[in-house]
Amino acid sequence: MSASDFVSGAWDYFSNANAGTPGFQLPSQPVDLSHFARPGSGHLNVTWLGHSSLMVNIDGYRVLTDPVFEKRVSVIGPSRFNGAVPLDIHRVSTVDAVIISHDHYDHLNKYSVQQLTGRTNRFIVPLRVGARLVKWGVPEEKIVELDWWKTYSIDEALTITATPAQHFSGRGLTDRNRTLWVSWVVRTPYHNLFYSGDSGYFDGFKQIGRKYAPFDMTFIECGAYNRSWSQVHMFPEQTVLAHLDLGGSILHPIHWGTFNLALHPWYEPMERVTAAADAMNVSIATPVVGETTIYNSAIPAARWWRQAMAAQMDWISEN
Repeated sequence: MSASDFVSGAWDYFSNANAGTPGFQLPSQPVDLSHFARPGSGHLNVTWLGHSSLMVNIDGYRVLTDPVFEKRVSVIGPSRFNGAVPLDIHRVSTVDAVIISHDHYDHLNKYSVQQLTGRTNRFIVPLRVGARLVKWGVPEEKIVELDWWKTYSIDEALTITATPAQHFSGRGLTDRNRTLWVSWVVRTPYHNLFYSGDSGYFDGFKQIGRKYAPFDMTFIECGAYNRSWSQVHMFPEQTVLAHLDLGGSILHPIHWGTFNLALHPWYEPMERVTAAADAMNVSIATPVVGETTIYNSAIPAARWWRQAMAAQMDWISEN
C-alpha cells in the first residue's frame, strides 16, 4: 500500500458511515462441545467462534485456529460486534494443536494463548512468531515454528503443513514483516482441510491445490477488503476462486462478521461470496457464530444475516 493509499484509506475508515457494524443483535448459539470432544476417526466437524477462530475435530484430533477469546483484541482496535465469545475458554480441556497464521492482533491474542498454554502441548506457528509466545510464558518445548512447505507430524495420522499466503506481519510501527505469515493444510488419512489465514488472491492457491488437493473443506477469508489493500486481502469473489483453485468441496468463509476492519458494510462479504458461490455451483457453509458444520452430514446453508441486514437498511433509510 502506498503512503497516499494508506492516508486515504484511514480517512475513509474514520469518517465514513458505512454500516460497518450491525445495528441489531446478530444470531448466535452456545458451542456444543460434544462435537469437539468426539473421539475416533471417520468424521470432520468444525465450530465457528467468529472471525477466523475455529474449533476443528478432524478424526478425533482437536485443533484450534487463530483463537481469540477476548472481546477487544488491542487497545485502540475494534471490539467484537456479534456479541460475546460463544464459548468460555475454561470449558476447553485438552487440545492437540493450536495453529496461528500470523501475528496480527485479530489472529494472535495474548490472553487466549496464555489460557491455552496448559491445555495443549503444541503451538504451531510461522517462523519467528515463537519468540513472542515465549515472552508470554509458553514453554519453548511446546512451540513448533514452520517455514512455507514444511510439515509437522503430530503422530503417524495427523500432519500440519505451513503453506504460502500473500499477506504481511507486524504488531507495531517497528516490526513490519519480521515474522512469517502462512496458510495451513491439516490432513489425516481420512480428511483434508485448508485454512487460509489472511491472504490476497494469488497463484499460490493453485500451487497448493496441485500439491495437496482435494480438500474436504476450505476455510478462506472473505472480509476486510478494499482496493487499496487488494494485494493482502481478497474480495469475496476471489474467495470462491481460491476455493476452486484449491480443489475444495465445501467452502466455509471466515474473517467476517466479528470485527469492523474495513470500509464495507458488515453484511456485504457474505452477500457477495454466496452470490459468487451460487453462480459457480460451489457448496458453501454459512453457520452462525457458535454453530458446528459437520462434513457430509450437516452443512448450515441459511442466509441468516439478511434479516438484520434488511432491518439495518430500513433504519438507515428512515433516518
